[in-house]
Amino acid sequence: MDEIISFGTKRDYNDFKKQIPSSVLPLFDSVRKFCLSLGENVVEDIRMHRVVFGKSMTFRWFVDVEPEREGIIIKIQKSRKEIPQILQIKTGQEITELKEIIKNAFETIN
Repeated sequence: MDEIISFGTKRDYNDFKKQIPSSVLPLFDSVRKFCLSLGENVVEDIRMHRVVFGKSMTFRWFVDVEPEREGIIIKIQKSRKEIPQILQIKTGQEITELKEIIKNAFETIN
């Protein structure tokens, strides 16, 4: 049984990014590309107003990214027992530290 069961119409990223302000799109794309590069077991879930990244089919989410007018809001979760860390990143802001936080969350989440 190699099929994935889907309920309803699933959005894809090309459809989702139409709602992201053009000034925010490079930042959003950069964070998305980084999350997907963390491993083959990264799962991307396109939701109505945000994109959530999880680890494997059990979908333990580690990053939730939502576009805003002037940047993005990122929720980072390292475990189900901890309250997610919420960061607001503006366009043009350096994201090297953010990438380290995301990588740590990915490596920590079970």
